[in-house]
Amino acid sequence: MTGTLTMVWLALRRGRLLLPVWVVVVAGVITVSAAAIADLYPQAGQRIALGVTIGSAPALQALTGPVFDATSVGGLTAWRATTMSAALAALMSIVVVTRHTRAEEETGRAELVGACRVGRHALSAAAVLVATGANVLIALLITLGLAGQGLPVAGALAFGAAVGGTGWVFTGVALLAAQLTTHARTTNALAAAALGLAFLLRALGDAAKVEALAWLSPLGWAQRVRAFAGERWWVLALFVVTGLALVAAAALLARRRDLGAGLVPARPGKPDAAAYLASPLALAWRLQRGGLLGWGIGFVVVGLLFGALAYSVGDIVGDNPQLAAILHQVGGASALTDTFLAAELSLMGLVAGGYAVQATLRLQGEESALRAEPVLATAVVRWRWALSHLGMALGGSVVIITAGGLAAGLAHGLRIGEPARQAMRLLGAALVQVPATWTLAGIAMLLFGLLPRLTALAWAALAAFALLGQLGELLQLDDRVRNLSPFAHVPQALSQPLDVGPLLWLGALTSVLLSAGTVAFQRRDLREG
Repeated sequence: MTGTLTMVWLALRRGRLLLPVWVVVVAGVITVSAAAIADLYPQAGQRIALGVTIGSAPALQALTGPVFDATSVGGLTAWRATTMSAALAALMSIVVVTRHTRAEEETGRAELVGACRVGRHALSAAAVLVATGANVLIALLITLGLAGQGLPVAGALAFGAAVGGTGWVFTGVALLAAQLTTHARTTNALAAAALGLAFLLRALGDAAKVEALAWLSPLGWAQRVRAFAGERWWVLALFVVTGLALVAAAALLARRRDLGAGLVPARPGKPDAAAYLASPLALAWRLQRGGLLGWGIGFVVVGLLFGALAYSVGDIVGDNPQLAAILHQVGGASALTDTFLAAELSLMGLVAGGYAVQATLRLQGEESALRAEPVLATAVVRWRWALSHLGMALGGSVVIITAGGLAAGLAHGLRIGEPARQAMRLLGAALVQVPATWTLAGIAMLLFGLLPRLTALAWAALAAFALLGQLGELLQLDDRVRNLSPFAHVPQALSQPLDVGPLLWLGALTSVLLSAGTVAFQRRDLREG
C-alpha cells in the first residue's frame, strides 16, 4: 500500500476535468428533477393521479421502478430519478476504477510506477479511494440539493446514500473484473454487462411484481431504500457489505496473478494468420467481433423485454377515463403502445451510440498500445486503416439496432398475433435511429483526429444527448437546447409518414465529421497529444 496517497493525488490530477463533471451531472440531475416535478405537479391530487397511472402500467415500472409514495414531490422524484442516477453513478465508478487499474497495466505505466517506491496494491487502493470519494460527494450533494428545496432531510439523505451506495458496489465490480482480464476494454465490458444484468433483473422484478428478482439487483436495492416513503435504512447495509466483499475478493485475486496479466489468460494465436486477415477491414473485424457479439446479445435481450412489455402499456387506459377519451381521438390504446415503442427504440438508438463511440475509439486503443505502427509500416495507408474500424463502428451499429428492433417486433407481435408484421414494422422504426447513432461515431472520429487526448469528450457528448432526451421535456428546456441532440431530429416512424429530410441532414453531418477527423489523423503524428 506504500505510495497510495501519491497515487490518489495523481488520479485526481488526471481526472480533474471529467470527474467533477460526473459528480455534478449525477447530483444535478436529481436536484433539477425535483424542482421540475414540484412545478409540474404542485397539487397533491395531481401527484396521486400520476401515481395511479404508474401503478397500473408495468412498462413504466420496468423503466423507472415502482412509486412508493406518490403524494409527495420527494416520492415522485425518487421514482423518476433513482434508477437513472444510480446507473450513472455505477458507470462513473466503472470508468474511474478501470482507468486507474487495468488501463495502467495495459499501457505499461503501472510497471514504470511500480519501479518506484510504490506498493503492489497502491494503484488499486487509489482507484477505490477516488471512486468512493466521488460517490460520497455525490451523496452529499444530492442530500444538500434536495434538502435545500424544502424536502425532508431524512429522505434526501436516504436518496443520496442509495445512489452513492450503488456506485460503491460497482466500484467493487469493476475492481474484480480488472483482475480477470488483460484489457481495459474487456474490463469495462464485463462491468457494464453486470450493470445491464442488474437493470434487467430490476426491470423484470418490478414489471412482473416478483420482488425476489428486484432484490437480486443493486439498482433494486437503491429503490427499496424507499427515500421519502418510510426510509429503510437497513438496506444500505447491503451496499456496504457487498462492496466490501467485492473489493476484498479482488485484493485476494490480485495476489494470484502477474502484473499486466489477468486470471483468465489470453488465448495464444496461431503461428500463421489466416488468409482472410490480409486486409485492414478483416483485422478490424477480428479485433472487434467479440464486442459486437456482446452488444448484439444485449440488444436482443432488451428488445425482447421492451416488446413483451409494450402490450401492457394499454393497461394505463383502464383506470383513467380521461386518458381513454383522448387516446380514442388519436388512435386508441394502440397510440399509447406506439408511443412507448418509439420511446424505447429511441433509447436503444442512444445506447447504440455507445457502441459506435467504443468501436471508433478502438483506433486510439491500437495507437496507444503501439499496435498501429507495425500495421502502418506496411503498405496500409492511414485512411484505409481508419476506415476499417469506422466500418465496424457504422456497420456494427446497424447490426445491433437491427437485432434489437427485430427482437422487439417479434416479442410484441407474438403477444398480439402479428409476429411477422410487427417485426418488419419495428425493424423499420429502429433503423430510423441509425443516422443519429452514426453522428456519435463522427464526433469520436473528429476528436481522435484533432484532439486525441480529449476523446473522452465523445462519451461526454453521449451523456449530454441522453440527458437532453430523457430530461429535456421534464425540465422544460428550450427547444433550441433540446435540438442540440441529433436524436431530437429523428422522425417518428410508427405513427406518421416518414420524413427523410432530417435523416439526410444527419447523414451529411456524419460525413463531414468523419471526413474531417480522417484528414486530421493523416496530418498528425502518431501518439501525438
